[in-house]
Amino acid sequence: MNAINTRNRLKRSSPEAQGIASAAILAFVEAADRDVDSLHSLMLLRHGKVVAEGWWAPYAPERPHVLYSLSKSFTSSAVGLAVAEGLLTVDDRVLSFFPDEAPAEVSDNLAALRVRDLLSMTVGHAEDTVDHLHNSPDGNWARAFLARDVVYPPGTHFLYNSGATYMLSAIVQKLTGQTVLEYLTPRLFEPLNIHGATWETCPRGINTGGWGLSLKTEDIARFGQMLLQKGTWHNKRILPQAWVEEATSYHSDNSANENPDWAQGYGYQFWRCRHNAYRGDGAFGQYCVVMPDQDAVLAMTGGLDDMQAVLDLVWAHLLPAMQPAELPEDAAAEQRLRDVLSGLALTPQTGQAASPIEAELSGRRYVFEANEPGLEFISFSFDDDGCAYTVRDATGEHRIRAGRGVWTTDAVDVATGDPVPVAASFAYTADDALALKLCFYETPYCPTVTCRLAGESVQFEFRANVSFGPKESPPLTGRLQ
Repeated sequence: MNAINTRNRLKRSSPEAQGIASAAILAFVEAADRDVDSLHSLMLLRHGKVVAEGWWAPYAPERPHVLYSLSKSFTSSAVGLAVAEGLLTVDDRVLSFFPDEAPAEVSDNLAALRVRDLLSMTVGHAEDTVDHLHNSPDGNWARAFLARDVVYPPGTHFLYNSGATYMLSAIVQKLTGQTVLEYLTPRLFEPLNIHGATWETCPRGINTGGWGLSLKTEDIARFGQMLLQKGTWHNKRILPQAWVEEATSYHSDNSANENPDWAQGYGYQFWRCRHNAYRGDGAFGQYCVVMPDQDAVLAMTGGLDDMQAVLDLVWAHLLPAMQPAELPEDAAAEQRLRDVLSGLALTPQTGQAASPIEAELSGRRYVFEANEPGLEFISFSFDDDGCAYTVRDATGEHRIRAGRGVWTTDAVDVATGDPVPVAASFAYTADDALALKLCFYETPYCPTVTCRLAGESVQFEFRANVSFGPKESPPLTGRLQ
C-alpha cells in the first residue's frame, strides 16, 4: 500500500469504543433488511472511525454505485473551491457566464438570476428543467435552461431543479477549462484517496453536475467525514470552513414537503435534516448523512422508493444509541453484528428450481412484433447450474448468465459498447412461468423479467424495482420462430 493510501485509510473500531452499542446498530440493520426494499450498502462512522460497514451481495465494497443527486453536493464543493480561488462569487449574475446562450429577450427575472439562486434551488422556474435539457435539439443545455421562463423572482421560490446544478457545473468549466470531475480530482478526490470516479457528461462534454457521479461507499463516507471536520482531512484544508458552513446552512424554505426530512430547509445543494443533521442524497437511496451533534457520518446506497423510511430508521435506532462516552466492550454482540454485516445479501429469485417447461423453452427463440421498448427476440438455454438468457432490443443483442436460484455474476454489453456488471438468478414461479431477476450492481436497478409459456407463444413481462416512471411495462407476446 502506498503512502497516500496508508495516510488516508479510514480507521476501524468496535462500536462500543466509540460510544455505540453493537446491538443498536444490529437493530437498525435488521430493520432495514426487513422493512426497506432495499439498501445496497452502509458505512457508519463515529469520531472519525468506521464502526459498521456492510454490502448486500452482489453489491461489494470495491464497486462504485451511481449516486444520482448526491452528485449535487460534490458540484457545490467545486463551486466553493472556485469561489475560494477568486474565480467567481455567489452574487455573480448567471447570464454573465453565458452571453452567447442568452435568449433574444431577457426578462428581468432572468437578468437578476445569481449563482446563489442556482445553489439554493431558488431559480424561479415553475418546473424542473431536466427534460428540457435532454430534449434540446442542438445539445446546448445551457441555452435550453436559459430559455425557460423564470416565473418567480430569483431567490424567492424553492423548486428542486437539477438543471440548476448542471448550470453550476457549466460555470465551473467555463472558468477553469476543466470539467467538474477534472477540477475536483487534485483538489478533493485525490486528497481524500478517492480514485476511479466517473461522471456523466452532456452532449457538449460538460459533467451533468446534478447527477451522474459514481463512487464507492467508502468514498461517500470520506466526503462526509471531511465535511464533518469543517473541510479538513488529516489536518489539511480541503474546503474552506466558511463554505462548508454556508453550504450546509438553511437558505431555502421547503417546509411544504410532506416528508419531514425534506422540509427542514435547503442549503447549497445540501438538505437540512431533523436533529441538526444535514445530508446530500440521490434518487432511490443514495445518502451522505452528517450528524455534527453526534460526531457521526452515515453513508448508504440503495434501490428503494421510500427514502424517508430509511432516515426514520436512522433516527429511531442509531441516533439515540450514540452516547457521549465509551461503552463497555460486548464481544458477543459485536461478533453477532459482524456476522450479520458480512452475510448481507439481496434475495435471489425465489421459486422452484426446475419445471417441465424448461425443456420446451430451451434453445427456442421467441420473436416479437414491433413494440415501444424495441424488444425483438428472447431465448433461453439451460444446463445443470443455470441458464443463458439472450435478448435483442433496440440497443443490440445481450447475453446474460443466470444462476438457478442463486446469483451468478456476469457482464453485459450495453448501447455504449462498455460491459456493465450484472448478477442474475432465475426460478419457476408457476408451472408455466419462469422469472429472471437481474441486479446491475453498480446501479440501483434490479428488474425482474417473467416469461409465461402458452403453447408456441410466450408472454414477456418486465418489472423494475425502482423507476422515475412506471415500474411495469405492458405485457408483450412473442411467438416461436
